[in-house]
Amino acid sequence: MEVRTAASPKDVKYYTTQRLREDFLIQDLFTAGKIKLVYSHIDRIITGAAVPVQPIPLTAGDELRAAYFLERREMGVINIGGPGRILADGKAWHLAHKDGMYLGMGTRDIVFESEDSENPAKFYLNSTPAHRSCPTVLIRPEGEAGDGIVLIKDENKVELGDLENSNHRTICKYILPGQVESCQLVMGMTHLEPGSVWNTMPCHTHDRRMEVYLYFDMDKDSLVMHYMGEPEETRHIVVRNEEAVISPSWSIHAGSGIKAYTFIWGMAGENQAFDDMDPVSMNELK
Repeated sequence: MEVRTAASPKDVKYYTTQRLREDFLIQDLFTAGKIKLVYSHIDRIITGAAVPVQPIPLTAGDELRAAYFLERREMGVINIGGPGRILADGKAWHLAHKDGMYLGMGTRDIVFESEDSENPAKFYLNSTPAHRSCPTVLIRPEGEAGDGIVLIKDENKVELGDLENSNHRTICKYILPGQVESCQLVMGMTHLEPGSVWNTMPCHTHDRRMEVYLYFDMDKDSLVMHYMGEPEETRHIVVRNEEAVISPSWSIHAGSGIKAYTFIWGMAGENQAFDDMDPVSMNELK
C-alpha cells in the first residue's frame, strides 16, 4: 500500500507539474491479477482497484495495523469491467458492469473474483475509517431490488446541464443518506453525454469533505484536464483513462475532456450532506 501525506494550499501553489502528479494523481490502478491501494492522510481515505484473473483476497497489510482490512473501516466498490463476484464473509455477491457494493465495518474476509478471466472485473474501491457497522448491500443502477440488493432511486439519478454549455450529464448517487447507509463514505458516478466535456463548472469546494475522482470510459487518445487548487490559485493535472485524482477539501475539483467520459466520485470527511458545498463564482477563478 502506497502512503501519501496531506498537502497545504500554501505549499501546493509552488509545486511543479511533476510534484502535483506525484502527490495527487493515481496511475496504473487497474493491473491484471493485482490489487493496488493508495492511502492518503487526507481524511484517511484509501483509493484502490482489484483486477482478479484468479481470486484475490483483500488483506490489511502492515500499514493499517489491523487484523483485517475492514476492522475499523468501511468500503464502497464499483465494478467498471466485466462481470465479477465479491465474496464477503463467505457470501457471494455478483456485480455486473457499473454495479456497486457497500461493505460495512467488521466484514472480515473479502475476496475479489472475475466470472471470465478474459474479460475480468475491474473493482474500483474507496475505503474510509468507520466507527460503527452498517449493512453490507449490493447496489444496482438498473434492474431489480431484492434481499440485500438496493436499486438506486429515481431521485438519486439527477440529470443536469445542457449541450449548449457542454455539461449535459447524469449524476447517479450510489452511497449516501437515504440510499445506502454508511458512516462517512459518500460515493457515486457521473456520466457525460456526447458533445459535453465539463463535469463541474461553475465549480465549488466543500471544506468539510475531500473527494477523489476516477476518470474512465476514455479511449487511448483522450484526456481530461483536471483543475484543482484554491479558486484564486488554480492548477491543472492531465488525466488519462482509468486514472484517479485526490482532491483536498480546500481545492476545487473540475475537469474538461477531449470528449465525453465518465467519472466516479468518492467523498470522506465530517458530514455526508451532498449539497454542503461552497460555490465559486466564475469571476473568482484565476
